[in-house]
Amino acid sequence: MDLVWRDGEVMVAGPDTGPIAVSASPLPSVGLRFPPGLLPHLLEVPAEQLRDSRIPLVDVVGRRMAAPLAGVDPTIAAAMFEDFGRSRLAVLGPVDPVVTVVATMLGAGTSVADVAAATDLSTRALHRLGTRSFGYGPKTLAGILRLQRARDLAGLGIPSAAVAAECGYVDQAHLIRESRRLTGRPFGEIRQPGSGANRSTALPSGSTRLA
Repeated sequence: MDLVWRDGEVMVAGPDTGPIAVSASPLPSVGLRFPPGLLPHLLEVPAEQLRDSRIPLVDVVGRRMAAPLAGVDPTIAAAMFEDFGRSRLAVLGPVDPVVTVVATMLGAGTSVADVAAATDLSTRALHRLGTRSFGYGPKTLAGILRLQRARDLAGLGIPSAAVAAECGYVDQAHLIRESRRLTGRPFGEIRQPGSGANRSTALPSGSTRLA
């Protein structure tokens, strides 16, 4: 999930289950992507309520909480978003460690069944945690994080066929199909040359410096 400055307004970009079309704007947008599970904690709103949506921050948390970001200058918006996140962490404390463990294990390619066993959660409890913290169940999050991992490996110059094998896709065609399903674009278009640290906003979910 992201906080985004666009056309003079701060928006909450909810967890996406597929590609989202946005209208063109003459002004650049500025966004900060939060690790899975963190922004719903900071906003005190279940992620599932924001799924596949773009909602003004003030409509999500109210004017009082959104006040520090009202009228923010876009040139410092990213830094202000980080400050907002840290101030909320100071008030609320860290996210439930189980949420972090689940996201980390799924991001590393651990199966949903093994994640449930490692966290001592039933399948239903893990799914409830997922919809509350990520906006969808663990299987969907695992697919999104796997595609992000594939994109980052491709950004290091690794061929797509090798990326597919490393990330557990059946073959390169499977990787391409998943890329189209989640981003609306073939995998060749979301490959990033150079460092895998330069993250695109094309994927439905991701991470950033704020932890």
